[in-house]
Amino acid sequence: MENIKVATAQFENRSGDKEYNLEMIRKLSADAAAKGAQVIAFHECSVTGYTFARHLSREQMLDVSEMIPDGPSVQALTNIARENQIVILAGLFEKDADEKMYKAYVCVDESGLVAKYRKLHPFINPHLTPGDSYVVFDLLGWKCGILICYDNNIIENVRATKLLGADIIFMPHVTMCTPSTRPGAGFVDPALWLNRESDPTSLRQEFDSLKGRGWLMKWLPARAYDNAVYAVFSNPIGMDDNQLKNGCSMILDPFGDIIAECRELDNDIAIATFTPEKLEQAGGSRYLKARRPELYAETIGKSHVSEQKVVWL
Repeated sequence: MENIKVATAQFENRSGDKEYNLEMIRKLSADAAAKGAQVIAFHECSVTGYTFARHLSREQMLDVSEMIPDGPSVQALTNIARENQIVILAGLFEKDADEKMYKAYVCVDESGLVAKYRKLHPFINPHLTPGDSYVVFDLLGWKCGILICYDNNIIENVRATKLLGADIIFMPHVTMCTPSTRPGAGFVDPALWLNRESDPTSLRQEFDSLKGRGWLMKWLPARAYDNAVYAVFSNPIGMDDNQLKNGCSMILDPFGDIIAECRELDNDIAIATFTPEKLEQAGGSRYLKARRPELYAETIGKSHVSEQKVVWL
């Protein structure tokens, strides 16, 4: 494998406004390509918007969803990839020929669709169907996987994707700054976003607290470290429907170290160079080889029924 330069992005999407969101993807992709990036990753439902979907009926969801790869948004992403000579990963709602709907994330290059993944644990709308498989694909000589948002909180998904061969896992999210049972969680006041130019300090303090980045740092580095993968985390910034999101799109190496991060209180990209040597040097590589699956294969794969109500973070 040769070194590869990958970008992660953050931007303020508009709910249901595919034309606007695709134009933002175009601009940020061009910026990343001009800075030498070969790949750029955007957040969950970056084409369509996300949080607004919690209010949509089945008919409205079908209207916003598209066939993949023949729908207009994937065709538009392919054109953007061709125009800027960069691989693009972005998210949207998908529908199939039977009108089943999924939370999808696609990878496209100048020739079209490279890979598609369906979220295993969707919950923003009751009419979404869970995906039923992992995906690992070749990209510029690297093995890559995709896990969308909550999929990454179930640690078995990350380990399974690694065991299937992935050395890079793209982790698109729409997360943070929402209430939860965990200490410190909660919404961030949208007024702080409106006043970000005159008072960036107050907004950054909230964004970096346990409502946002502080929570992310509890688990995201561990996913990269334990599995010896490059983790490409992408998240929107600004208003997503009526909820404020804090961005913090970042890239972590197999040591669990942040090697690039978006820190602007605005649309932004961050770029990092991936080197194959780190994959073997990282401790997670040794841990994988030391596994004794005969001890826990049955336990980890065992079905269970939880009596507790699931809380989506």
